Amino acid sequence: MRDIAAIVLAITLVFFALRLATSLTRDRRQRRRKRISIEATGQSILAEIPSETGITYFSEDATAFYFGQQPIHKTSITATRVLINGTPIAASMRHGIRDAETVPQEVVENHLEGFARDRWDVAIDTTDTTLLIPCGAIRERISQELARRIFTAVKTVIETTTSA
Repeated sequence: MRDIAAIVLAITLVFFALRLATSLTRDRRQRRRKRISIEATGQSILAEIPSETGITYFSEDATAFYFGQQPIHKTSITATRVLINGTPIAASMRHGIRDAETVPQEVVENHLEGFARDRWDVAIDTTDTTLLIPCGAIRERISQELARRIFTAVKTVIETTTSA
């Protein structure tokens, strides 16, 4: 009787392991297809942002950034900020733009210790609205790296637009 219970348990565990492996493989293939379709439109993917509904891509082409399907035209960007729990730690703005919520322009520091469970976001101000890119609260500096990558790309566009 004990042997039968052990066999049933082993079969059940193998079944769940195979089911998990199949699910992971399917998700990986879906992500790969999505990446290929984004890159086929001429966009380069800057960040894969985990969310409640899956992965949201932050990408760019020559004229715009894209957060998922939402375009952010580079010519309309006026400022960007890195936020930790809603507080700006770094900002970049076009010359001549002043905003009470921005801090002096600086580079996002590479905090070796990271911030354990703080929420990292990037705010992108355009001429029409402010778009908040939620980078998450993942440990091991993953969210920090996502925010830094997005901020640096947008900041570079602001600086080249300002100097042009």
